[in-house]
Parts: sequence; C-alpha cells; structure tokens
Amino acid sequence: MRLKEPIQTLYEKGKAAMSDTMLISAAFNLPEQTAKEILRLANFNLGNLAKVSTKELMKIRYISHSKAAAIVSTFEIGRRRWIATPEKKVKISSSTDAYDYFRPFLMDEVVEYFYILLINRSNHVICHKLISQGGTSATIADPKLIFKHALDHLANAVILIHNHPSGNLKPSQADITLTKKLVTSGKTLEIPVLDHLIITDNGYYSFADEGMI
Repeated sequence: MRLKEPIQTLYEKGKAAMSDTMLISAAFNLPEQTAKEILRLANFNLGNLAKVSTKELMKIRYISHSKAAAIVSTFEIGRRRWIATPEKKVKISSSTDAYDYFRPFLMDEVVEYFYILLINRSNHVICHKLISQGGTSATIADPKLIFKHALDHLANAVILIHNHPSGNLKPSQADITLTKKLVTSGKTLEIPVLDHLIITDNGYYSFADEGMI
C-alpha cells in the first residue's frame, strides 16, 4: 500500500525535507489541503499556531473536537517545553563555533544538504534554514531564497554550510563560484556572508579561514 506523500517524504528523504504543511498533515493524519487551511489561520507561520483556538480550528473541514484538541495541546506542550528549558543563545565567534553547531545535523548523512545560519548584530544565532537537498555529490542553493530568509528574519549576516558525503573537504569549482556569487549578493544587500563551511564526518573546511572570503 502506497504511503501518503508527507509520510513517504519522511521515510524516503527525512524530516528536514518535509514542508510545514506535510508536518501538520503527518502529525494529525489530515489531508494536505486541510493542513494548509490550518497554516492559513496562523498566517503560514508555525510559531503562530499556538495562538489558534479550538473554535477557529473547528471551522475547518475534517477538524473534529478531538482533532482540534490534539492540535492545540501539541503546541501548548511545545510552548511549555521552551518555558521549562529555555534555549541558550548560541554565539558564533569562529568557524569552529559554526561547525560545532551544525555537526549534529550533518553527521552520517549520505546526500548533500545546503543550510544557512542567520546571525544577528551580536553574532548570536537567530535560526538556521535548510535551503536544498541534493544527491550524493551535489546540491543547489538559490541565492534569492537564501537572502529572502535573511531579510524575513532581519539577519545581519549569513553563514553558508553544506556537507560532502564523500568525505572530501576540498571545495569544488561549483562551491567556489557559488560562494563568490553569494558574497557579492550579500554586499549589495548589506547582509555579509561571513563564511562558507564544508562539513564531513571527519572535519570541516572554512572559506573564511582559508582566505577565500
């Protein structure tokens, strides 16, 4: 029996590849269209879902009393979790700090992922975003998407990160060309690209440390 697309995506590509709509669909066993309607209530921002009431949710087709209660309870649990264990602000002062932050996300991966790390004026991490997922030897990073995220989050700087599943730390010509392009775009937007890390299971390569930025 064929799995629903969100669940199939989870098993075949991993949770990072799932959209917000897919996550809601899979978590609450709902059609994706219904999940989109839920997100619309929150202005397509997961952070706002905790503010949505059961009454509002039940106006959506397929949302019963129990389903609405499950959704509201899930986000309340999330809210209380952050109250109980507030996240420590992570400051990025070097390439090693960026590597330590991202190493858990990219260890043991067999395909390439391209992430960005958004930094505020004090060099604290605002958030990170998955930009693309590729094959075993390449991935594509769209500059428009990268800087849209940076602008949306009012970031003061960006760090680029991607992994090489092959274990080769040497940047490819495509890596070098992309980095130069993004550095130029960042200067134009006054959102500098501070570094580009290539991560493997055995270490990392920093464009900034090597004088490539």
